[in-house]
Amino acid sequence: MLRMLIALVLAAVLVLLTGPKVIPVLRKMKFGQTIYELGPQSHKQKQGTPTMGGVMTAFGVVVASLVGLLIDYKGGVGFMLALLAISLLSMAVGFADDYIKVVKKRSLGLTPWQKIAGQVLTAVGFAAFCYFHPQVGSKVIVPFVNIEWDLGIFYIPLLSLTIIFIVNSANLQDGLDGLLSGVGAMGSWAWAMVAFFFTMAVAETQPGYAAELQSVSIFGLAVMGACIGFLRFNHHPATVFMGDTGSMFIGGATVGMAMLLRQPFLLLLIAFTMVMSSVSVIIQRYYFKATRKIFGEPRRLFKMTPIHHHFELCGMTENKIVIMYVIVTAVLSLIALWSLPGLKLV
Repeated sequence: MLRMLIALVLAAVLVLLTGPKVIPVLRKMKFGQTIYELGPQSHKQKQGTPTMGGVMTAFGVVVASLVGLLIDYKGGVGFMLALLAISLLSMAVGFADDYIKVVKKRSLGLTPWQKIAGQVLTAVGFAAFCYFHPQVGSKVIVPFVNIEWDLGIFYIPLLSLTIIFIVNSANLQDGLDGLLSGVGAMGSWAWAMVAFFFTMAVAETQPGYAAELQSVSIFGLAVMGACIGFLRFNHHPATVFMGDTGSMFIGGATVGMAMLLRQPFLLLLIAFTMVMSSVSVIIQRYYFKATRKIFGEPRRLFKMTPIHHHFELCGMTENKIVIMYVIVTAVLSLIALWSLPGLKLV
């Protein structure tokens, strides 16, 4: 537990200390956000706000995770390196996307094919690692009933798609000041607690596996701490955005923890708001096409997607939306913890 707390505090402190140094550099290099022309009009005033601040979050997570792991080292380096790999490789795609946006001044960044190519390589590589790892394998846990479902060879393609979906969902959710930082902090706490409870369950019988699980807890609280630290600069009105650099890092970290814990189904609870960001876009697109075909003119189910923009255009302030999303994530995270075998909160 001490190592987890050290990772939490250290990550937050590192981000708080690097923020005043990094943000002026981003501003000086003119790494400003290019606002999407079809976005909410209220966002026009955010044009030029420094972006790519996700490098601060990533720095805090990497350093704090490794420090937490090495203090009183008991193993667990395999899972930790895997989590850092999927997070940083996902971040690399986001960094390239951000670089094109800020240097080329092209608001859409990488082309869809360029982005998906990098994500597919990362996703397949991590899914294969999990599939062949003796402590993960092809079996996933079905929550509430707590049975194992063996996906066999289909594990790799199905979980690869899950990785791509969650990483892009996190990217879509990063549309309001402090939104992904707040949700990411709460969700990472939940994954850390899932890993912690599993660690306690196998500590005596499988010490090697327990060490790997504890490294997930350390990593999860490091992500939480970094997100909390980043909120100091990212809350409304934001002085820096995490950009695709940070959002894809958090997305990779989120799905990485879920897979190493063999709990991808819990993404539907802990990462519910991320999932709904993508689902709202998909629903809007197909509703738009269907109504154009049926009625001769297209209609929209939501005022704008991702759905947090719908709430914004309905009159909710950014701060209220962020608070609502964090509360929803907190409640669903508690339900996710309640689903764990042998743990009942009520």
